[in-house]
Amino acid sequence: MQRTIPVECRIETLRRGIDGAGAHTATHIAIEKSNCMSLELAAPLARILIVDDHSIVRDGLALLIELEPGMKVVGFAGSGEEAVTVAQRLKPDLIIMDLMLPALNGIDATQRIISEFPQIRIIALSACHTPEQVRRVLRAGALGFVLKTAAATELLRAVQVVSAGKQYVSPTITALFADGALSMPIPKSPFERLSSRERKVVQLIVAGSTSSDIALHLSLSRKTVDTYRGRIMVKLGVTNRSALIRFALEYELPLV
Repeated sequence: MQRTIPVECRIETLRRGIDGAGAHTATHIAIEKSNCMSLELAAPLARILIVDDHSIVRDGLALLIELEPGMKVVGFAGSGEEAVTVAQRLKPDLIIMDLMLPALNGIDATQRIISEFPQIRIIALSACHTPEQVRRVLRAGALGFVLKTAAATELLRAVQVVSAGKQYVSPTITALFADGALSMPIPKSPFERLSSRERKVVQLIVAGSTSSDIALHLSLSRKTVDTYRGRIMVKLGVTNRSALIRFALEYELPLV
C-alpha cells in the first residue's frame, strides 16, 4: 500500500533536496506550498440551525443536510422564542425557519434575529405561501422561501444559493406572482400594530381557545387575557370576538 506523506513533511523534504529524484528547485517547493495553502483555505462548513416545532421534521432535515458536503447542523429549536435564544448562543451561518411556530411565529423570530445578527442568513420553510406572508418574511430579512412540499434537492439548492448571499424563492411561488411583485413594497399589516403577546392572544382566539384556555396557556390571569382582548379590539377597530376572527382570517394572520 502506498503511504501518503503529509504536506508539511513533503515541503520539508523538498527543502532538504532528498526526494527520490535528487534535488528539487524552488519552483517545486512553491508548488507544494500552494497545494498546502489550498487545503488550508478549503471552504468552511455552513453551520445550520433548524427551527421547527415538530421533532420528526427537525430530525429529517438534519439527516438530509448532514449527508451534503459543506453543511453541518449545529442546533435545533422548537419555537420562535427558542430560535432567538439558540441563535444568540450559537451564531449559526444559516437558519432554516418554519413559520408556524408556538410562542413567537417565524416571521417575528426572523426579524428579531436579523436585527441582532444581520450576517445570519435565513430560509423560511412553510406549507403556507399566501402573497402577503411570502413578502412579509422576505421583508423581515429572510433570503429564501421554500415550500414544505418541495423536493429535498430544492431545499439543498436553496441552502447553497442563500449561503452565497443570494435570494432563493421556490419556483412554484414565483410563478404565482407578477413580474417583480415579490420585491414590491406592501402596506403594513394591521397586526403590526399589536405586540407579539397580543398577536399570540389573537392566534389562540382564532384557534378556538377560550379566555380561560389562553390564560392557562400563557400563564396569565383570566382578567389579564380579557384586558389584552379589549386592547386588541380597540387597535384593530373590531367590536366582538366573531369580528376579530373574521379580521384575522381576512388579513391572513399565521395561526398557531
